[in-house]
Amino acid sequence: MAKETAPRWDRRMQQRLARGEAAALGELYDRFAALVHSQAYRMLDDEDAADLVTREVFAQVWENPEAYDPKQGSMRSWVARLTHRRSVQRLRRAAASSYVAEHGEGATPDPEELERRVRSATAAARADYIVSSMPAPLRQALELAYIHRR
Repeated sequence: MAKETAPRWDRRMQQRLARGEAAALGELYDRFAALVHSQAYRMLDDEDAADLVTREVFAQVWENPEAYDPKQGSMRSWVARLTHRRSVQRLRRAAASSYVAEHGEGATPDPEELERRVRSATAAARADYIVSSMPAPLRQALELAYIHRR
């Protein structure tokens, strides 16, 4: 099955960003900032780090609007992928820094342990996003069944 082309809004937004329209960045931010911040926060569990990732993602979009390829999907999915990548980079750096702090300068963390942490944070963020996106009655039923064990 062929991928759908990106909505007209996405293509126009990319063109406006490429022309350097600051208003376009503001519009994009208004539309996707909550998505970016919540996705980063779910992965990082750190408000300050999520704020930083949010700024980095929108800076990257502003500086490289041509990196968006409408053939690969919507602008929303592109921004979400950028957020995921930035969050993973931050997770890896934080894990490496804490390992060095615990084990001394020159110590190298186990790459498998780092990847396990990244996969765990990614899976938790996805699950949280899926559940929070559900209609309220379904979400409440899941909470009763799995959290409250009723």
